[in-house]
Amino acid sequence: MTGAVTVPIYQTSTYVQEELGKNTGYEYSRTGNPTRAALEKNMAVLEGGCSALAFASGMAATNAVLTLLQSGDHVIASEGAYGGTPRLFDAILKNFGLEFTYVDSTNPQNIQAALRASTRMVFLETPTNPLMKITDLEAVSAVTRPRGILLVVDNTFLSPYFQNPLKLGADIVVHSTTKYLNGHSDGVGGIAVLANEDQSSRLKFIQNAAGAILGPFDSWLVLRGIKTLAIRMRQHEANAMAVAEYLTRHRGVQKIYYPGLTDHPQHALAKKQMSGFGGMMSIETGSLENARAVLNRVRLISLAESLGGVESLICHPATMTHAYFSEPERQRLGITPGLVRLSVGIEDVEDLLADLDQALAGH
Repeated sequence: MTGAVTVPIYQTSTYVQEELGKNTGYEYSRTGNPTRAALEKNMAVLEGGCSALAFASGMAATNAVLTLLQSGDHVIASEGAYGGTPRLFDAILKNFGLEFTYVDSTNPQNIQAALRASTRMVFLETPTNPLMKITDLEAVSAVTRPRGILLVVDNTFLSPYFQNPLKLGADIVVHSTTKYLNGHSDGVGGIAVLANEDQSSRLKFIQNAAGAILGPFDSWLVLRGIKTLAIRMRQHEANAMAVAEYLTRHRGVQKIYYPGLTDHPQHALAKKQMSGFGGMMSIETGSLENARAVLNRVRLISLAESLGGVESLICHPATMTHAYFSEPERQRLGITPGLVRLSVGIEDVEDLLADLDQALAGH
């Protein structure tokens, strides 16, 4: 209407109707908002879906997707995923009659073996948070699609720039827009992108009925971030590769989890289904004391939860992002007391290497 080069922030709760039964396409901002609609159209295109729906957080998007199911339905999920996902599944959704089985999804046969007559969804995270395990989405789709089982993929770690699960056979993709899509650590949100119109209509009804929508200003922030997504993701990856290669030679690091390294057990699969390796990695320091020394000594890198912003962040999964898991479960999954997760930002890479070098020298 005005020639503005950016989508306006429609900071309104309701809309004047021209007459009874006639409106401009908007009635109430829980149901629809022009700024949110612009983001949803943008994300549908980026992921190659028929539509997208924006939510107040990544977990709100995941919760809404799970409410497509009914009591008694069975879900197979990746083990070792972000701790908030099994917390939602086990502590809340189980109370409403959903059943969950967790498997090592890096082997599609584990998914096949876990199938039940009541299985209605497979929920995957690839790469997993924080151990960067990768699932072959085309192989899993070959299991789910003939059976009419929904395949849902959390694509937060890679963004649509490096991975497009719908093109690999997924039915629904979810993101925490808080991370790479926003990219500036200044807004919380989530999105679900769907390949099927019927499921889209159902999820739109759920979004409106339950109301966990993304507000117009946060929608605008994500749209702002997406404009630089490509250039940011390239720099995240370039810095992460340099950091990973440097840490392979550092005596203070026992193991590195980064799919861009040729010794990653699924490097070949990563090259096949991803167009890049992203900016996330984890390192094993050997003990809680070593991890604490690193976490307390970093100066440029910030000790904080979250990921995907332009600034580098470091965290301790065992006590932060994955504290929901019991200690025996964390040990079984490989989330050890010495594990440290890095979200490599876009700062000058020599500054990042210098900071890690001095931090690792502290143990």
